[in-house]
Amino acid sequence: MSYDCVIVGGGPAAVSAALTLRARNKTVAFITGSVEDISLSRAHEITNYPGMPAIGGRAMVEAMQAQAVEAGAELLRGHVNSILSLGESFGVSFGSEFAEGTAVILCTGIAPGKKLPGEAELLGRGVSYCVTCDGMLYRGRRVCVLGFTADANQEAELLRSMGCDVQFFTDKKAHYALEGESKVTGLTVNGESVPCEGVFILRSAAAPDSLLEGLKMDGPHIAVDRDMAASVPGVFAAGDCVGAPYQVAKAVGDGNVAGISASRYIEKKKGGK
Repeated sequence: MSYDCVIVGGGPAAVSAALTLRARNKTVAFITGSVEDISLSRAHEITNYPGMPAIGGRAMVEAMQAQAVEAGAELLRGHVNSILSLGESFGVSFGSEFAEGTAVILCTGIAPGKKLPGEAELLGRGVSYCVTCDGMLYRGRRVCVLGFTADANQEAELLRSMGCDVQFFTDKKAHYALEGESKVTGLTVNGESVPCEGVFILRSAAAPDSLLEGLKMDGPHIAVDRDMAASVPGVFAAGDCVGAPYQVAKAVGDGNVAGISASRYIEKKKGGK
């Protein structure tokens, strides 16, 4: 799947960027998990967004996404695992799928907390973010699933259907740490060790700098200039992931600017060929 632009996220900033790109006749896909994984969807009522008085968060997200799809943007469901520079484009891995874009816009929301102790060191050696990709590797073995997404239960059941012995954890406030040196040997949960051979960490979004090498951060936020351009050429960012205030109106404005900037970048790249 190849597009002019791939957008990571499905909230107001992502939708605004998608609409802006479609208005400029660019092909675009936005990748997002379940609606429930978008923090805005959990707002009971929003009263300060023009034109949508007293609307629930979920209804707003669904209406926005439907508008983007109606405008010709493609909605891809999944959680992004990584973004790789391919020279003249970017490859975006989500679930077991892959999308390519000349430009990328990151609308990942507020970055999650720090990685778990041992997570980075054991990535690919027992730590995974993708059940579909790696689940069969653990058939007949015990795995721990840290399920922090709306579809985590289904992902745990998928692992069980593959023949894995699954230990499932959902408490976001618990203290977790990965055990092992050359490979995962267990998971510590609030000080108690749980032996296992693999740990699947299911988050609604990964920290942006863990998705893309060379992406500069400003504290927990993606560093961008006035055009919403990030440190990697061809990559832009918008919404809560670039800083406060964490408001829908601000996210929509950011997305519009990012969409315009990405469109100009795409046209320049195509014009240079």
